[in-house]
Formats: sequence, C-alpha cells, structure tokens
Amino acid sequence: MPEGPEIRLAADKVARVLEGKQIIDAKFGLPRLQGREADFIGAKVNALETRGKALLTHFDNGLTIYSHNQLYGRWYVVKRDAHPKTNRSLRLALHTQKHSALLYSASDISIWDQFELDMHPFLARIGPDILNPELTWHDISVRLYSQKFRRRSVASLYLAQDFLAGIGNYLRSEILFDACVHPAARPSDLSRKQLNSLGRSTLKISLRSYETAGLTNPPRRVAALKQQGLRRGEYRHAVFGRANKPCYGCGTSIQKDSFAGRRLYWCQICQAS
Repeated sequence: MPEGPEIRLAADKVARVLEGKQIIDAKFGLPRLQGREADFIGAKVNALETRGKALLTHFDNGLTIYSHNQLYGRWYVVKRDAHPKTNRSLRLALHTQKHSALLYSASDISIWDQFELDMHPFLARIGPDILNPELTWHDISVRLYSQKFRRRSVASLYLAQDFLAGIGNYLRSEILFDACVHPAARPSDLSRKQLNSLGRSTLKISLRSYETAGLTNPPRRVAALKQQGLRRGEYRHAVFGRANKPCYGCGTSIQKDSFAGRRLYWCQICQAS
C-alpha cells in the first residue's frame, strides 16, 4: 500500500493541473456517487491536502472529495480526455480546460462538506501527518512518551495511524533502523536521548522518502551503490527488503521477522536496545 510520501507525491502531481483551475466536467465511477457530478462542474479547486494516506480535494463551493488509494488506487494526470491505456476501473475523473486528473481502482471515495471533515471516520481517529511542516521531532518524542502510547512496542506504534498518519511497512523498518531502536522496545523503556533520536529519524526518513520519490538510504550511499551497478530496488532502502544481506552499519545479516502482524527488517546488532 502506498505510504504518506507516495500519497503526497500523487497530490503534488494532481495539484499541478487542478489547483486554481475550474472543473469543466466530472465523472464518478462508483454507482453511489453517480449523479453528484453537477456539484463540481463550474467549481474551482482551492487546494489538495494529504492526511496520512488520504487525499482531500477542496473546492471553492465548500465541498471536498475524500479519496483513499488503499492497495490498488492510482492517480493519472493527462492532457484533457487522453485516457491512459489501462485495464483499471475509472473511479473519479476531474477535467479542466486542458487537463484531466483520473483516479483508477480506488473504492474509498466520498463527498463531504468541509466543515464536517473532522467527523470522517478515518480522519477523526488519525494522528499528525508525518509530512506536516508544523510537526517537529520534539512533538513526536513527547507523543511517544504520552500515556496513550508509551507502553506499546514501537513496532506496533509505527503502524498505528492514530499515533502518526502516513507511516507504513517500509518506513517503519527504515525509521527504527536509523534510530538504532529495537522493534520490541516500548517508549517507556527508552531513554530521553533515544526518544529524541527516534523523533528525529521519523521526520528525516519520511521527508527523505518524499523528496527522493521513495529512497530512504542516505544520498552518499545511494550514489556509491549506483556506481556499483545496482538497480533501484537494491539501493532504495537500508534494511527493508534486504533479509540476509549485510547491514550497512556493522556487516551483520539483516533479519526479517513479523512484528505486529507485518514483516519487519532490522539489524540485531545496530538495534540491540
């Protein structure tokens, strides 16, 4: 499933052709929304916002289209009416005079009055967005040690959207490795220094993934691995997907285990505590 950085990149792509533009035509592919197209024809797109893995398209008529890509949803941006070659089902089409923004395969799409958005069942329960520019590493450190979260394992917390929205499986592994924190550790077991380090790593790795379209390895390591002829999938991450390969920090084989019901990659030496 796409994680926060991928959803934000998709939002950026759609925003380039929709923000500030008037919708000339619209189409909903889900039967329960068909007939609502008239609400958006003639409206202008004010902004695209992401909250975790959800994308919100805000219009100047007070309405917002909520969409969640889930596992298979995908946005395409094309010249007006130049539909891509795909076997996917078209779920949402927004057309301006020159471009079309098309959402395929997603089934979690709904229309909301903007003043009621905080009542949405997903938005109402998620924590801060990891790419929110106002979120600081100190905020995360404090949140980790709060009564609500301090006694849960970090492996569990870093998949919990009510803790931080937008983190998924690959970011979890990469953040915990960068912070040198054991997946089974609880925030209540960690020192203040470790909590601060985890807060910093959370922001650093998430922002790096967004800025590089999915790379979590440091730039110097990426450059060195590219020179060795490695492909993107081989230089993308420090630990995720690298079971039994040597750790970049200590040379020990990377472990693959199941934590909180999902696969997690980690180093038993670098993340000993």
